[in-house]
Order: sequence, then C-alpha cells, then structure tokens
Amino acid sequence: MALTIRSSAFANQARIPKRFTGDGEDLSPELSWSGVPATAKELALICDDPDAPTPQPWVHWMIYKVPATASGLHERIPTTGSLSEPVGALQGVNSWSEIGYRGPAPPRGHGVHHYHFKLYALDTVLAVAAGADKKTLLAALEGHVVAQAEWVGTYER
Repeated sequence: MALTIRSSAFANQARIPKRFTGDGEDLSPELSWSGVPATAKELALICDDPDAPTPQPWVHWMIYKVPATASGLHERIPTTGSLSEPVGALQGVNSWSEIGYRGPAPPRGHGVHHYHFKLYALDTVLAVAAGADKKTLLAALEGHVVAQAEWVGTYER
C-alpha cells in the first residue's frame, strides 16, 4: 500500500475553509494518513505555497519527529516547539519566523494559491531541534525519505 494523506477539512485540490486561514481562526486542519512503510522510523510534514511572490515557496507549517505509528494530526495543533500529541513531535519556523501553523493569507488579487501538505516517511530518527527552518529540515531529510504523499488545498483572497 502506498503512503497517502488526506484531510477531512477540505478535499484534495479544493478550497481551504476560511477557519483554517489567516482570514479566519488560523487553525491547523485535521490530517490523516495511511500506508506508512514498515521501515519508517519517523514522519515529517511540510506545508508550503509555491505560488507566493517570493523566491522560495512560502512555508506555512513544519512538523517533524512524528512517530511512524501516528495516523494523523488533530485540528488546532498548538503553536509550540514541542508537542505532547503526537508524543515527541516538534515544529519548525514558518516564513513569518514563528513556530507552528499559519494558514493561507495570499496577497489580495494575486489569484489562487496552492498549499501543498507534503508528508515524508523517513528511515531514520531525525537529530533536528524544535524551531528548525525549512533548509535545515530538508537537509536532515535528504537520503532518508522512503515514501511521500501530498494533499493540496487552494485559497484566494
């Protein structure tokens, strides 16, 4: 079975509801997954917006050191570096230089933006501290991704 990710909050390639955006409550959406390979030791998730008018995709969320036994993330993950649920999970900094999730908030009139929730199954235990940036996390993931899945939401102001 292949690694898959989904959200009960919005369909793949569909509009993200306002409550999960910077125009609403700015809550992280519920995510669930299945098909984690038996060789996986940890999971990592990066949500970014490649449509942002910036040189690199705008990072909205990074959560890593998620146990491979976890089957998802509940809605409204706290914006703290370390989490008690899932046990041992850590969060990195987004493009606002803040820890945790920040929802879609594209420039007004910039068109539809696509928010990629990318889940990575890893064959190693990461040695990355809370508050890491995307460059640091990607360097740690390099050569250790045994499977990946993606769920995309859209938003426009």
